[in-house]
Amino acid sequence: MAFTLYSLIQAAILCVNAVAVLHEERFLSKIGWGVDQSVGGFGDEPGIKVQLMNLVRSVRTVMRVPLIAVNSVSIVLLLLFG
Repeated sequence: MAFTLYSLIQAAILCVNAVAVLHEERFLSKIGWGVDQSVGGFGDEPGIKVQLMNLVRSVRTVMRVPLIAVNSVSIVLLLLFG
């Protein structure tokens, strides 16, 4: 397998898929990354954990529908061109 632009894009799609399927109650709360663990005080800068949880929630919310289309196109291209 050669290192091409398509393989780089496919790796990025797989990473976004991995973030999109994380379930908050089943997986994230067990490792301490649930909703109730990210409560901070007023004026406090959010830590890296809170920022990563916001990123995960954003990806799950915003990228749900576009990921279906991108995955479909990726599968069709893989079937057509091997």
